[in-house]
Amino acid sequence: MTLPQIIALVIFILTFTLLITEKIHRTIAAMIGASVMVGIGIIMKFYSAEEALHTVDFETLGLLLGMMILVRLLQQTGFFQYAAIVTAKKSGGNVWFLLVFLGGITSVLSMFLDNVTTVVLIAPVTILIAEMLHINAVPFLMAEAMLSNIGGVATMVGDPPNVIIATVTKFTFLEFLTHLAPMSLVAWFVTIIIFRIVFRKEVSAKPKTIKGLMSLNEKKALKDPQNARKILTVLGFVIIFFFLQGLLHLTPAYVALTGASLALLLVRPPMEETISHVEWNVLLFFASLFICVGGLKFSGLLELFSTGIVGLARENLLLADLLLLWVGAIASGIIDNIPFTIAMVPVIQKLGEMGICVSSLWWALALGVGFGGNATPIGSTANVIIVSLSEKTKKPITFNLWLRTGIPVMIFTCLFISVLFIIFFKWMNTP
Repeated sequence: MTLPQIIALVIFILTFTLLITEKIHRTIAAMIGASVMVGIGIIMKFYSAEEALHTVDFETLGLLLGMMILVRLLQQTGFFQYAAIVTAKKSGGNVWFLLVFLGGITSVLSMFLDNVTTVVLIAPVTILIAEMLHINAVPFLMAEAMLSNIGGVATMVGDPPNVIIATVTKFTFLEFLTHLAPMSLVAWFVTIIIFRIVFRKEVSAKPKTIKGLMSLNEKKALKDPQNARKILTVLGFVIIFFFLQGLLHLTPAYVALTGASLALLLVRPPMEETISHVEWNVLLFFASLFICVGGLKFSGLLELFSTGIVGLARENLLLADLLLLWVGAIASGIIDNIPFTIAMVPVIQKLGEMGICVSSLWWALALGVGFGGNATPIGSTANVIIVSLSEKTKKPITFNLWLRTGIPVMIFTCLFISVLFIIFFKWMNTP
């Protein structure tokens, strides 16, 4: 390794350390890492400010921005609370059915919308329902977080790592759905079974009263049904064009931003308020990480790393896939899955440039980082939010409580997915 490569690696490791310790906000940590990487790169002449700008994937940022605007507009109508109440009432007060139904609606919403926003809106309603039934809210909140992560893996826009992978690979929405949705469905059932075993006492409890639940008026929760219909119609068209993007040669970011523009035109919300609720810190976090990883690329370190693993990929690609899946899962349990994904993207791209068919590696990466985040309460942003919201209940979610459920969920979902990956390896490696 050359001196620039060593220094770039040290900066990257220190940035990751800041992210893991969470002593400062992750966006600030990423910005510091990016600034230091560019500054040292300029001094040592291996990375310039212009090169740093080109490392930012504006396609990813555009797709995220478009979907954030659509979600914010839909959030203002009360649609999420409406969906949660309708789903809860369908359970008839049966605690187990209630967990399955709430987990199911969270998963479905997370397939097409940002999973963080989904749990932020569903969780408070869940806590209210649990209080009405005098039952423990912990199993429901944890299930919603984990099943939201699993549902997000199923589609191109459901999970930030998938968004990143989609923009660099040009895989279509349909390709994501056909390769990852069946895997996510299996993982969903595995997770539900684990929750049934771990929380068998809680989900077998009989609520003291269901009158409070059945008296909830979902129509009151839907504050603006007219605009909800408009936004859902636009969202439907966005999803349709995601399916047709390969045929029409449209980028996901263009589709999402066009949909957001149309929804804004139809709804005419206060622009300042709507834009202020866009998670700009998340977009800045992404951009900073792209710049930080770009330093590794331009120092030549990623090429060195790629050369080191190319032998394994050429000799046994399936083994390389499984290794990436498990390493991604373990890493995503320790840190947020976004930094790991951004770091691995140029490595897999380099392997592709060396003549290796890397399709299966992309799917392995998506599955590993998506399911691995369930292991710990810091493995995904949705997990962190759920733990925070649980502090408002009588029984907050502790780190150890999460590990007792999250680690088995991560291990068993990854085991089942590994078996399926072996069985359908040819299909997963189809270019």
